[in-house]
Amino acid sequence: MSKFSFLFFCLIITVVSFGGIVNGHGGSKVGIYELKRGDFTVKLTNFGARIMSVVLPDRNGKPADVVLGYDSIKEYLNDTSSFGAIVGRVANRIGGAQFTLNGIHYKLDANDGNNTLHGGRLGFNKVTWNVKKHVKYGPTPFIVLSYDSFDGEEGFPGNLSVTVTYALLHPYKLGVIMKAKALNKATPVNLAAHSYWNLGGHNSGDILSDEVQFFASRYTVVDSHLIPTGKIAPVKGTPFDFLKHHKVGSRITELSATLGYDLNYALDGYEKKDNKVMKLAAMVYSNKTGIGMKISTSAPGMQFYTANHVKNVKGKGGYVYQPHSAYCFETQGFPDAVNHPNFPSTIVNPGQVYTHFLLHEFVTKI
Repeated sequence: MSKFSFLFFCLIITVVSFGGIVNGHGGSKVGIYELKRGDFTVKLTNFGARIMSVVLPDRNGKPADVVLGYDSIKEYLNDTSSFGAIVGRVANRIGGAQFTLNGIHYKLDANDGNNTLHGGRLGFNKVTWNVKKHVKYGPTPFIVLSYDSFDGEEGFPGNLSVTVTYALLHPYKLGVIMKAKALNKATPVNLAAHSYWNLGGHNSGDILSDEVQFFASRYTVVDSHLIPTGKIAPVKGTPFDFLKHHKVGSRITELSATLGYDLNYALDGYEKKDNKVMKLAAMVYSNKTGIGMKISTSAPGMQFYTANHVKNVKGKGGYVYQPHSAYCFETQGFPDAVNHPNFPSTIVNPGQVYTHFLLHEFVTKI
């Protein structure tokens, strides 16, 4: 992360506090909000704190919208893919929809077979967030959204005050800051931004010919239900090895038990305890548009997902999305960490603040 970008992150953090958060169930009006800096535009909605579109010029100067989504908020109400959302209170899966914390056993909402996925049936992606501040134009356009999660929501303990900040940074950078403060009980927290990226354009077909590189030499091994076994294994010699750039589809047929990629990478340097240290997670490039993206994060892991279950979904402009029409790079804590003591902890104690930085940097090759 450049010093320039970090200073803007610090500025935004200074401006935003946790005071005055109103419960998101309290009738907040759902709307569409825009951040614009020259020819770089991001549209969002406070329903699920979602990114609806990211538009920037391709190699020919033509505007390209590089995330999947819908044209109207009404369509997001029936969305089952978490398009563009902030997912939580705990992103990804919790095995058996249960965990024990400080001697207390908690049973969660099982919305993925016997497991919990992305916080349950009514996760943070399906509630209305409050708009605390919105600056549409200027050198650093940004929006701050907040949500107050109540004790027992989807089975999770304690009240949790949550904010997410989206900001456009110079020249083509999209920064995301996710923060959560535990108010009265220890609780697991693992927030993730769930945008479906297609750097060839949201309506350009599959992403199998795009090239990706991950800065992760290990991954968390999972069972047949995508629940981690607790083992952290090297990617070398497996279809999960993207230490050097490869096309997404170059070895996808070797994934015999799945429809595509859907696993968590342990990012190099994940053992470090400082959750504010940024590390390079991934680089991706589409030859269709010449647009590339670099992803940096303070999180220990990143779920790579190739939209395996997106099928016949009518999206923006009436375009129909199919499997492998996008890739997700969900920077996060490790899945099911609350049930694996050897994983980086996702527990936030009362008075502590969870912080997750995420930075997308776009470049265009002529």
